[in-house]
Amino acid sequence: MLEKILIFIVFLAPLIFFHELGHFFFARLFGVKVEVFSIGFGPKIFKYLHKGTEYAVSIIPLGGYVKMFGDDPFSDAPLSPEEKKVAFTHKSKWARFWIVFGGPLANLILAYFLYVGLLANGEKVPETKVGVVSEKSVLYQKGLRTGDVLTAINDEKVLSFDDFNIKGSSVEKISVRRDEETVEMPIGMELEPFINEFVSIVSVVKKPIFVNKKGEQFYVSLVKEPKDLSTSLEEISSEFTGKAFLYTFKAEGDQLKLDYASGSEISAESGQKLTEFLVNLEFYPVDLVVRNVVTTTPASKAGFKKDDILAKMNGKPLTSFEDLRAGLQELPDGQEVTIEVLSGGQTVVKSLVPAVNESNGKKVKTIGIESAVEYIQPKLIVAKADSIGGALSTAVTRTWDGIVKTFSGYKKLITREVSLNNIGGPLAIGKVASDSLNISLSMFFRLMAIISINLGVINLFPIPVLDGGHIMFLILETLNGGPLSRRKLEIAQRFGVSVLFLLIFVAIFNDITRLF
Repeated sequence: MLEKILIFIVFLAPLIFFHELGHFFFARLFGVKVEVFSIGFGPKIFKYLHKGTEYAVSIIPLGGYVKMFGDDPFSDAPLSPEEKKVAFTHKSKWARFWIVFGGPLANLILAYFLYVGLLANGEKVPETKVGVVSEKSVLYQKGLRTGDVLTAINDEKVLSFDDFNIKGSSVEKISVRRDEETVEMPIGMELEPFINEFVSIVSVVKKPIFVNKKGEQFYVSLVKEPKDLSTSLEEISSEFTGKAFLYTFKAEGDQLKLDYASGSEISAESGQKLTEFLVNLEFYPVDLVVRNVVTTTPASKAGFKKDDILAKMNGKPLTSFEDLRAGLQELPDGQEVTIEVLSGGQTVVKSLVPAVNESNGKKVKTIGIESAVEYIQPKLIVAKADSIGGALSTAVTRTWDGIVKTFSGYKKLITREVSLNNIGGPLAIGKVASDSLNISLSMFFRLMAIISINLGVINLFPIPVLDGGHIMFLILETLNGGPLSRRKLEIAQRFGVSVLFLLIFVAIFNDITRLF
């Protein structure tokens, strides 16, 4: 826990520092006296006075502030002519705009240079390997297959999934790597339909691990004594022609490796699907194993336990956790369902009524079970721009794309297209920061760039107490022909504080809910 807290502080401190540095830079540029430059809130744990400015680090590392002389619009204290020269409220609207806008601008600039550094020096990113390509997919008809690695679009090199270097409004062709060979295929699609279709097949893929009735794990492969364990269950299933090999695991130090001596060959009739074949032999995909049962849910009340294996639903064999999820949605509200589980090697039938919840405006039936599914970690490759010029231009595209996606995401929150449950607080940020660092340092900096863009954009929202609120007041002041009344400012400030505290409460509540 202490390690994650330290990672969180290391992650957040530069974002706060550059945001406040933006305000500080423009304040000094326009001759405003800066009284305090603080990283963090609350009691100061370090402070240093230099040329009239107190530089401080405060105990709560969830933000920061720049206190400028004369920035209180409610103050009635008279100022001397000399003091007015360095007071924030006595500067022109243009100067005050840049001082306020400087914070968000600094966050966007930081994100841009983080991207430039990553692209110029090379970054470790997930390989552009596609997930399951259904035979019904348009791209399947064009020649794309499950497990292909995208390498180029219209002869333009692809560095990562969020760097589609597409020139023009259409995709004429793509290149993929398949079994160490480069395959080029004509596409002939407009840009937007191609992206929508491609995004739908970019998904996480599962490890080909099955369990028997006793809960013992087995690895499935189409080749004898496999050395490369990055092949997914989806790829194996699509290539299965009737013969496969099962291997158990053995411990080597703190790692599990395949026990090649345990290998056994299995054969199916022509046309049989791999998972259905194995389920008939009483080998179940590991995603049908219960990892956790949520308390006070239908599953916990029905007596489901960790490590139970979900075998059948209403008498129909299950071949994946998705079968269960989809089957629940087809039930009428309030209808009882029977689920057959293997618990400790014994077959038990449990009956329950699924709970009906609402998510993003849709009814979703759940029973309160978490799957023990194991996903294949994407292979990391070093992606590097061909030149400094390429890094500079691609970083512009990435930064702008991040701004657009951030605005789009918050628009969906406001219009209730996305649930407020998706808002994360400091615990969520700390977790993803820690997880990204465990993947690679470049992923850590990439996440830092994304959060920096989010911080810059959020602060531009027209909410009083945020930078965007101050900019809104400047616009209203211009339209009003003078400063707003004290009463209006007080009402706006109270509203802004209320909205901010509501968002903080929702974020922290979501963090605690996810934790417990």
